[in-house]
Amino acid sequence: MIGRFLKQFAPRTLYGRAAAILLLPMLTLQLAVAAVFVQRHFEDVTAQMTNNLLLEVELVLRELERQSVSEVQEGFAEELKIELRSWDGVPSGNRMVFYDISGRTIMPLMRSRLDGLREIDLSDLDFVALGLMTAKGPIKLTVSRDRVSASNPHQVLVLMVFTGIFMTLIAYMFLRNQLRPIKRLSVASAAFGRGQRVALSPAGALEVRAAGQAFLDMRDRIERQIEQRTMMLSGVSHDLRTPITRLQLALELMEGPEVEDLKKDVSAMQMMVDSFLNYARDLAADPVEDVDLLALGAQLAERMTPPARFELAGVPRLCALRPVPIGRAIENLLVNAGRYGSESILTLHFEESGVRICVHDDGPGIPEAQRDAAAKPFVRLEVARGQNQGGGVGLGLAIAADVARLHGGQLVLSDSVKLGGLSADIRLPL
Repeated sequence: MIGRFLKQFAPRTLYGRAAAILLLPMLTLQLAVAAVFVQRHFEDVTAQMTNNLLLEVELVLRELERQSVSEVQEGFAEELKIELRSWDGVPSGNRMVFYDISGRTIMPLMRSRLDGLREIDLSDLDFVALGLMTAKGPIKLTVSRDRVSASNPHQVLVLMVFTGIFMTLIAYMFLRNQLRPIKRLSVASAAFGRGQRVALSPAGALEVRAAGQAFLDMRDRIERQIEQRTMMLSGVSHDLRTPITRLQLALELMEGPEVEDLKKDVSAMQMMVDSFLNYARDLAADPVEDVDLLALGAQLAERMTPPARFELAGVPRLCALRPVPIGRAIENLLVNAGRYGSESILTLHFEESGVRICVHDDGPGIPEAQRDAAAKPFVRLEVARGQNQGGGVGLGLAIAADVARLHGGQLVLSDSVKLGGLSADIRLPL
């Protein structure tokens, strides 16, 4: 419970936490040293010096019992460097500035040692003035403040502060150099999750270098696997085109009630092959660039039959995306919306942390329990979406989800609040 409460005050970034780990022990050490210094220097040394002065003041008071004020002033007091003068005897109270640390030790000692003491004035940090009732009447004694406390006690504290600041700066520079490779690794990892390749050279401590090299090896393996998978599947799909074309020609020469069903199956196979080949070609040849989603969305919405309604939310801006794959993903969602509904809406939500591309339709929708399966390749939910609208091949949502993941985002399926059907939402971080 206490740890959870303290966690909300802890720094969130690695810089902040490393700085806290570095600075907290240093500050604690300086506070401990300062506390010991105050106790030993400002209390013990001040008490010793004050007691020595009080011995001299007591000698002056004894001389006043035997001699006059002027004689003591010109003789004994002058030798002890104590200024002695008459006083009206009206005390004005003990005075001391609020930041006078040694004064808190001086006043109790003087009040306990001097019986006739009526006033202590420490308001001037250069002098100490004492109002006393003596055998010769009220007398005021003035001595230098250096005789009751150290003349330059602040130098130790100032030295501690400046040394601490200097060491903190050195530690910050060292810490920044150590954390910079970690930050670069984080940037490269986040960029790779969005389908971008950022140059990274392992640097820093041995552990950080090992982590950076492990990331580079992992990135190379993933890219090789993706490339091999895409080449293999695109090659298989390309090789299927010839037999599919032969089947289509053969079916055109055939007659019978079962021929129409076979033609539909072959057409579905042809559509499946073409869809995957287009998707593989787009991924292989399309670099990341600044994309005007506003213009792209308006163009795709107008191209649909019937045209989809286009809406905008937020302030539009250019986004670093792969233009052809993101356009194909939006087009797939619009085609699905037009296939399973009579009305569709394309909405672009520009937010501070990202952009949302949302397609609404008024179709039957997809039950919540089947939405995860609907985004998998070659899955057709005919019971939920209906078969009379003209079925697809089960790649539309899968390609849209893959494109979203390629850009570090995700595809979210939900119920449409606007039209009552399905809402397909591509959420991309920026």
